[in-house]
Amino acid sequence: MAAEKTENQKFLENVGLPRKSGWNNYQGAKRKQVDEFSEEYMDFLGKAKTERECAELIVKSLKSSGFKPIEDFKTLKPGDKVYKYFRNKVVLASVIGSSPSFHLIGNHMDCPRLDLKPHPISEASNLSFLRTHYYGGIKKYQWVNVPLAMHGVVYTKSNKKIEFALGEDDKDPCFMVSDLLVHLAKKQLEKKAEDVIEGEQLSIIAGNIPVDDPSIEQKVKFMVLKHLYEKYGICEEDFSAAEIEFVPAVKPRDVGFDRSMIAAYGHDDRSCSFALLKSIQQVEKPAYTAVAGFFDKEEIGSIGDTSASSFVLRNFLEELSKKRGETQEFTQIIENSDSISADVTSGMNPNFTDEFDPENVSLLGNGVSVEKYGGQRGKAMSNDASAEYFQKIRQLLDKNKIAWQTGEISKVDVGGGGTIAMFLSNLGMNSIDAGPCVLGMHAPVELISKLDLYCAHLLYNAFFKE
Repeated sequence: MAAEKTENQKFLENVGLPRKSGWNNYQGAKRKQVDEFSEEYMDFLGKAKTERECAELIVKSLKSSGFKPIEDFKTLKPGDKVYKYFRNKVVLASVIGSSPSFHLIGNHMDCPRLDLKPHPISEASNLSFLRTHYYGGIKKYQWVNVPLAMHGVVYTKSNKKIEFALGEDDKDPCFMVSDLLVHLAKKQLEKKAEDVIEGEQLSIIAGNIPVDDPSIEQKVKFMVLKHLYEKYGICEEDFSAAEIEFVPAVKPRDVGFDRSMIAAYGHDDRSCSFALLKSIQQVEKPAYTAVAGFFDKEEIGSIGDTSASSFVLRNFLEELSKKRGETQEFTQIIENSDSISADVTSGMNPNFTDEFDPENVSLLGNGVSVEKYGGQRGKAMSNDASAEYFQKIRQLLDKNKIAWQTGEISKVDVGGGGTIAMFLSNLGMNSIDAGPCVLGMHAPVELISKLDLYCAHLLYNAFFKE
């Protein structure tokens, strides 16, 4: 028989902060819901390998659930479902509520990758290469000896649009960057990790067969150019009017004997993209106008016309207000609105405990992570949510019995990271970060907990319906 708890133990249960796995409350039928949600997410993630593909899938899904382009509406009334698709890289969706103010959740769809240079094709040592410029913060040495797939769009001189998705199917060829063999790597292994592979060494192997013509100097490059022209009608100059991205040619996989986790490329931040998409689709007639924003360019600072810092979000919100016939000042509407930055954070990795504050870091399986602030070195380049707003979100989580946790991305001054929260709060609305925690963030393959993903969805859902 268990010993009776002491008065001090009972007191600690009331005032202490328990850190326990959320899985304890998600068994049986609830576990089935988690698994079904994760299966649908894995299918989505396997198809959304670039920000363009992600946006396209989101628009297709929104249409299937009754959302219509905002330009189809002259006026808006509660319950109307609208979206805006901007330059193939931004999606803004809304369900009109009875209040003029907004409940907005923003997310980014772009992920670290290897982009082609404007003049990418070269040749050396009987190999043809595609030269790249990496996008976002990566450990460059992680991107060698990994099968890569080619995705993107090219415009030819004749203005024909050519779209690529080569390397995902098992029957497709894939591509790769080759590392130095370990037998000759003594000097390489003496370098700092950031210099083991340099940016200019991230050149992708594209071919090996030469043309049988002594008059051609770069024989393998010639054959690559010939293949591209004969198969797609692309010439070398066309790459200057192209967006070609190389991403890991890997499929999402269950991890662990218990299948409780997912290994995949792009959890940061397409896990939140999917959770947000499913949430906005489940809204009918909210009190506050629900808005889901899917943006680009976060991994390079959220600068540009398709980023969260652009005017595209404000323009959309203002258009919603005008078509609702609001007489209240738009600035006042914004200042009475709330938002969530749907983004991932770091999870405790027990192999690297020195980088984390163990009492202030998220753990896989403990639920959605809600973070008051991010940034680095004194919270620089970060939103810092107020106590009042954190309390509001905490009450929402507890009211809906959603497993959640809080912490920081790392120890003070060890590192940091940014989200779009500061751009949402710059408009004048409350904002806070919330999403799953991730192991191996920005690696070709990242790891999340299925439970944390599902709890993020539950939070976003509750926020829209509040």
